[in-house]
Amino acid sequence: MPVLGRVRVRRGWSRSSPRPWVGHPGVPFNPMRTLLITGPGGSGRTTLAAATALAAAADGTDTLVLSADPTDTLGAALGVPTGPAPVQAAPRLTAWRPDPAEDFRKDLTALQDRASSALDLLGASRLDPEELTPLPGAEELALLRALRDAALAERHDLLVVDLPPVPQALALLALPEELRRYLRRLLPPERQAARALRPVLGRLAGVPMPAEWLYETAARWDLELAAVEAVVADRDTVVRLVAEPGPAGADAVRTAGLGLALRGLRTDLVVANRVLPEASPDTWLAGPVAQQRKTLEEWRESYEVRTVAHLGRDPRGGDDLTALAVPGAGRDAPVVEWPVTDRLGADGVLVWHIPLPGAIRDELDLVRRGDELAVTAGRFRRIVPLPSALRRCTVDGAALREDELRIRFAPDPKLWPQTR
Repeated sequence: MPVLGRVRVRRGWSRSSPRPWVGHPGVPFNPMRTLLITGPGGSGRTTLAAATALAAAADGTDTLVLSADPTDTLGAALGVPTGPAPVQAAPRLTAWRPDPAEDFRKDLTALQDRASSALDLLGASRLDPEELTPLPGAEELALLRALRDAALAERHDLLVVDLPPVPQALALLALPEELRRYLRRLLPPERQAARALRPVLGRLAGVPMPAEWLYETAARWDLELAAVEAVVADRDTVVRLVAEPGPAGADAVRTAGLGLALRGLRTDLVVANRVLPEASPDTWLAGPVAQQRKTLEEWRESYEVRTVAHLGRDPRGGDDLTALAVPGAGRDAPVVEWPVTDRLGADGVLVWHIPLPGAIRDELDLVRRGDELAVTAGRFRRIVPLPSALRRCTVDGAALREDELRIRFAPDPKLWPQTR
């Protein structure tokens, strides 16, 4: 089996991140279905999110639709202004567009209060809430917090989330796992056991040691991020891609499919939006119709595809959203699995199978570091903990075959149980 890219084995970094699919103590089971909708910018994903939520509510499902769009595209589509306070957009339908500025002010003010001793030591002056403006990324963080709050409230049966465009959406969905990993590396929970020694250590070192509030804040953030991560990784959460069938849409869906696969997230449908009629007397439509036909054929080879016809106008209000006839939100998607197959008897190796549809061999890279594996596929990268059996092995090679990354692990004689 040919070696894929570079596979480096490094020692001395053996701490492993918690598995992203394992729940966190204190995070309740969430029976609510969650539909995450994203697509390239300008594809109509917000409109279809509103239409999907409205259709579910009309069928009798208590539904909440979330959006972080600062221009209130969601409210324009629904015909009801949305904002920081949830509003009733239709019977059984609630719309909510959280305010990132308010959340940012509350968080930073609370952090200043907790770090007051450190700020006084540095002679720093505090910022007033009125002078704080949200930093880049505050909208995405507000959406994650709203996602967590909606899941924990358990007031709705369906949550429809209007995510940002594909690149930002993929980064957003990766954020909880990545931040939790950083927190655990920078402030390991086990170090809190030595908090009684901090004053003594501080006097010996001549510098103040990390205060209790720092660990308490890290633990609180970890719990909040775990709640979001649990919702994203839940078996009742799926991603729905919205794109116009054409060259740009095809590229966006291909990129999104790879990024979602690396995160182990499930896609239930690809919705082809603004589909033009096949039979039209207008000859100038022949080119675009041929392009959309080619793209739809390509998508159907990998996804279940549903089409939404072009209305000839921008949908506004309940009647237009109903006319779109969007697919329902109750569809299941196949479970994403990364199985390990035992080929010790035949080849002396274990093989880890990671599905990566659309991956290109020259754009793949693997780095083994302790009990973790850093996987890079194109523009996406993820650090995953190795299954327990593979931690006692060394990387023997890797190959990309049939949209699947197959990594070979050979047992390490120093760690593998010996048979007599």
